[in-house]
Amino acid sequence: MLKRYMHNRERHFAFLTDNRIVRDFDWGTEFVGGNGGNPHDFFTEYSKDILQNSNEYFSLPSEIEYEPINENNEICWKSAIETPCEKNNRVVAKLFPVNNKSTAVIVLPHWNAPAESYFGLCELFNKRGMSALRLTMPYHESRMSPDLVRADHLIAPNIGRTLQSTRQAVLDTKACVRLLKNEGYERIGIVGTSIGSCVAFLAFTHDNDIEAGVFNHVSGYFADVVWQGLSTYHVRESIEKVVSLEDLREFWRPISPMGHIEKLKENPRPQKYIYTLYDLTFPVDLSRETIKRIKQTSPQAESSWLPCGHYTLGESPWKYIDGWKITSFLKKNLR
Repeated sequence: MLKRYMHNRERHFAFLTDNRIVRDFDWGTEFVGGNGGNPHDFFTEYSKDILQNSNEYFSLPSEIEYEPINENNEICWKSAIETPCEKNNRVVAKLFPVNNKSTAVIVLPHWNAPAESYFGLCELFNKRGMSALRLTMPYHESRMSPDLVRADHLIAPNIGRTLQSTRQAVLDTKACVRLLKNEGYERIGIVGTSIGSCVAFLAFTHDNDIEAGVFNHVSGYFADVVWQGLSTYHVRESIEKVVSLEDLREFWRPISPMGHIEKLKENPRPQKYIYTLYDLTFPVDLSRETIKRIKQTSPQAESSWLPCGHYTLGESPWKYIDGWKITSFLKKNLR
């Protein structure tokens, strides 16, 4: 009975304002340096190469010029990835500081998160003695392309653009880490939700300055979420006409947590994975499979679940329980 109720609530929230557009499929090799040839073969080799050289793929330039913090406690800089959209190339992050600079947590929102979302979580970190830095994800809010009403370029029926956008999100996150280090913060944690969880994991496995992480909603393969998820039916509708799930999984493995789990062995750190039992966007079997693989590689990893879904996690009482789990774990492990 609870499962049926939660699934109905999930569908209600998912389609409450359904402004999703089914866009045309595109290989998008130009977004990742392709120059002709067979796109299927190109992405097959591209994926293999990136997985063998992921540290280089997710490396920051040696110099990033941060603008002075403004009156709204926002810090801006030019993204390490240059995309065709100028607005998207200017990164924005909002700082929620406390008096001391011992601990700061980077907060990564979900896909299509509205402006000022997660401010409450940042304020909860403040109440527990930690500063927070909330990143505006690529193609969101002030970074949104003028032709969009949703952040469709972040997760798109465009193979290359999705790779570029997610890589940009990871590098923007790593730039947040450097910013906080430059500002004198001693210990840095991270929390990401939904697509933010994926980006946070990729940053966590490629930046040893992140000392603890919480991953809110969990899945191993980027492609499987798009293929099975309630929120991405419009992306799958275009892709499945051209590309199989098996091929898509390989093409997007460089931006999938499952492709980088082995890196957890290199620098064991506290990590917590939170999933929901009635999630139709990150199906629970994908979450459990991923956490099982992670714990085989990283035995110190913790996990917990909540009896709600992807969208209903934003409702009472689940959002308060979730917030307490997140802040408590990071407070404990960033001392």
